[in-house]
Amino acid sequence: MANKDLPQDIGTFIRDLRQTAKISLRQLADKAGVSNPYLSQIERGLRKPSAEVLQQIASALRVSTPAMYLRAGLLDGEGQQGVLAAIAVDPELTIAQKQSLSQIYETFRNENARNAPAPSDTPIAEETK
Repeated sequence: MANKDLPQDIGTFIRDLRQTAKISLRQLADKAGVSNPYLSQIERGLRKPSAEVLQQIASALRVSTPAMYLRAGLLDGEGQQGVLAAIAVDPELTIAQKQSLSQIYETFRNENARNAPAPSDTPIAEETK
C-alpha cells in the first residue's frame, strides 16, 4: 500500500465502520468531536486526519486505537508506534501541543524527502590506500 493511498484507505475504512455501526456522519462527528464537513472530507479521502483525530474517531466507533493507527500507516505491521502515534497518546501534552508537534514533524520529514539526494547522486566512498 503506497503512502498516497492511505488517506483514501483510512477514509473508506472509517466510513465502512460507521455504516456497520449504523450511525450517521453527523452522529460520528459529534461523538468524535470533529466537524461534519471535516469528517466527510476524511471519509472521501480529501483530508488526512492527524493521529489525535484518529484516536477520537476510534474511540467514538469503539474500535482499538492501534487498529486505526495500523490502517492509517501510523504503526508498522508489528504494532510498533510511529512518532505521530506516540505524540497523539502522550498524556503530558495538550491537544494544541500535539497538533503543533505533529505538524513540525511532518514538515521536517517532507523537507528531508525533498532534499534527499537521488541514488545516482550519492557519492561513493574513496578507497583508502
